[in-house]
Amino acid sequence: MDHSSQFYAAIILTTLAGLSTIIGSAIAVFYRSPGPRFMSFTLGFSAGVMILVSFVELLGKGIDSIGFGYAHIAFFLGIAVMFCIDYFLPHDYIMETVVPDEHSRLRKASVLVALGIAIHNFPEGMATFAGTLQSYDTGVALAAAIALHNIPEGIAVAMPLYAATGSVKTAFKWSALSGLTEPAGAIIAGTLLYAFLNDFTIGWTLSMVAGFMVFISLDELLPVAHSYAKEHLAILGVSAGMALMAFSLWLLA
Repeated sequence: MDHSSQFYAAIILTTLAGLSTIIGSAIAVFYRSPGPRFMSFTLGFSAGVMILVSFVELLGKGIDSIGFGYAHIAFFLGIAVMFCIDYFLPHDYIMETVVPDEHSRLRKASVLVALGIAIHNFPEGMATFAGTLQSYDTGVALAAAIALHNIPEGIAVAMPLYAATGSVKTAFKWSALSGLTEPAGAIIAGTLLYAFLNDFTIGWTLSMVAGFMVFISLDELLPVAHSYAKEHLAILGVSAGMALMAFSLWLLA
């Protein structure tokens, strides 16, 4: 796949992954309360896919391209960037049922959650773009993992907004907007990197994105997954996600 095809493939993949927040909106509006076991396993599965891809594929390719030392500097820099984003613009999954006199406060909080999730989704778009630069199959795997964990993010945005406003249109609109920052991240990454594509820039990008993904998985997905169920479903999801990702990489080797 040439660079031009990779660019457009990355945009398509990140757009599909980002818009999976709409699936979360549908669950929030039509099903109201997805089961905690489903949420726990799904979030764990997504984390498992991203952790294995980060260490086995992204960081591994970074080491091959720029060496062990530089790859790990980029990796920890990616973690530091995500830490700063999370520290200064935190977001939470708001799933509780609310009473009518809390609607105004909930509406405001919901918008802030949407904005926070949108900002967190931006580097995920960069992650899918970088993975697609490495190979189309890696890009698909990352997009699928991100799409899975965008579903509960869509629920987090849509459920409180729907409870506060009663508007299906508002819930879907904000949920979709929070996901569309992912293709925006891919477009910006592609615009900045397209003219400088070589082993060095790709190695740095892949290693840094591995840091993004590991931070998101360990700091965000797993704690939330554990909060939904106590039957070890989160770690079962992680194991299943890792196993499926390892199997797919084995088939492609």
